[in-house]
Amino acid sequence: MARLSGLCLAPGEDEARLRPLAARQAGVREADIEGFRIVKKSLDARRKPALRWVYTVEFRLRGESPAPESGYVIPEAGPRGPRPVIAGFGPAGIFAALVLARAGLRPLVLERGPCMEERQKAVEAFRAGGAFDPEANVQFGEGGAGAFSDGKLGTGTHDSRIAFVLSTLIEHGAKPSIAYDAKPHLGTDVLSRVVVSIRREIEGLGGQLRFRTRLEGLDIRDGRLCAVTARSGGECEKIAAQSLILATGHSARDTFKMLLEAGLPLEPKPFSMGARIEHLQSAIDLAQYGMPRGRKLPAADYGLNIHLPGGRGVYTFCMCPGGEVINAASEPGGLVTNGMSWSGRAGKNANSALLVSVTPADFPYAGPLGGALWQRDIERRAFEYAGGGYLAPAQLVGDFLARRASSGPGRVEPSIRPGAFWGDLREVLPEPVTSAMAEALPLLGRKLHGFDAPDAVLTGPETRSSSPLRIPRDARLCSAVGGLYPCGEGAGWAGGITSAAVDGMKCAEALIAEARGT
Repeated sequence: MARLSGLCLAPGEDEARLRPLAARQAGVREADIEGFRIVKKSLDARRKPALRWVYTVEFRLRGESPAPESGYVIPEAGPRGPRPVIAGFGPAGIFAALVLARAGLRPLVLERGPCMEERQKAVEAFRAGGAFDPEANVQFGEGGAGAFSDGKLGTGTHDSRIAFVLSTLIEHGAKPSIAYDAKPHLGTDVLSRVVVSIRREIEGLGGQLRFRTRLEGLDIRDGRLCAVTARSGGECEKIAAQSLILATGHSARDTFKMLLEAGLPLEPKPFSMGARIEHLQSAIDLAQYGMPRGRKLPAADYGLNIHLPGGRGVYTFCMCPGGEVINAASEPGGLVTNGMSWSGRAGKNANSALLVSVTPADFPYAGPLGGALWQRDIERRAFEYAGGGYLAPAQLVGDFLARRASSGPGRVEPSIRPGAFWGDLREVLPEPVTSAMAEALPLLGRKLHGFDAPDAVLTGPETRSSSPLRIPRDARLCSAVGGLYPCGEGAGWAGGITSAAVDGMKCAEALIAEARGT
């Protein structure tokens, strides 16, 4: 296969032009090119407003043998024993279950929340001002927290399993371009359909999904897992289990408490907190493209970071072009925010998390659950400050920098539902966090014009950017309890959809290897 980089098209140009461009650059006839494919596509916006798409492509010439396929191979399972159990059906749990199901091991998945169809109804009802369900919300249910997000698939890792993750998503309904886009994303609407399709494959292979079923306890004997206790509909059931992949996500605080009481080692780890910051998408487009976007370009994104003299890192995270700020509460009497986008990213506003790094030395509580307890305190303070009705505390950037409460919006109408409560975020977030945000905002505004605009909206708190703890595991990916595999973002071993999916695959492989005795 030949590979060519640096092929350029103007926004709106037909990608069919890439083949003749590649032929010209390679000095071959276009008719002799076979097996042509795009490997990577990225937008070069360095010379505003003369933007261009830049491509890397691969192809072979007529008569050349196709390159041998080197795809991911499902590990071979040994003799069947008790069903492997998976707790949680977010990205890590989904891909762990898929690998085990394709290996013929018929996994049993326990998911505390409902199926996607029921979950979507519950979330939409809550956002419209209806009742809050602590087991069916933006954090809990089929697809995990990632199901209500922008569906970003980028990752800083370079694991060979990523290609399998992307190809599986495409196989189940994602757009093929996620395989080569420099910044691939799905959007909440597409991701939800893909998750349901993967679930149906797992069930078709003999896997079983039990929704609204929570992991309640572990039966550990002589340092090994023997059984798990699951609660569903008020009833508890003991399930024989020699292996458990623990993929509960970063918001299962009651599960973390249960694990600690069961004697499983846990340790606190750094994470970040802050607020969502919301601008008009047209302002971000103008800052990034040097011109109004029009229909030929995608909604512009950004990624900013700065290291303050005092040592704090401040950065943007989970940027959602044309997206919405979403109420991500998962506990009664607590309020937390996140961001999401639909696949078209066609919303009026852009938002991202504006986060400040914190470490266990900052936690007001000692012990492995110190960060989780701190998160809960802040979320309850936000709920109470905003009047106890699941409105999200909001403040204009100009007012935040001037240390005064806000009374209403400017040009940027906050997108969060059921609504915003105008006030002062310093009444909610810890002082070290708000001080770092205030110091960083003007500096980040120098990196992206208008980022610190006075009428940009801060909505908070954003406390769950990543897990506040880690469950240690050894080189075999096993915890101190034999047969128990801490997995994904909640266990502190991943961050984001793709890396969590990859970690789920690794834990499934480790489980299979142990079952084979290798």
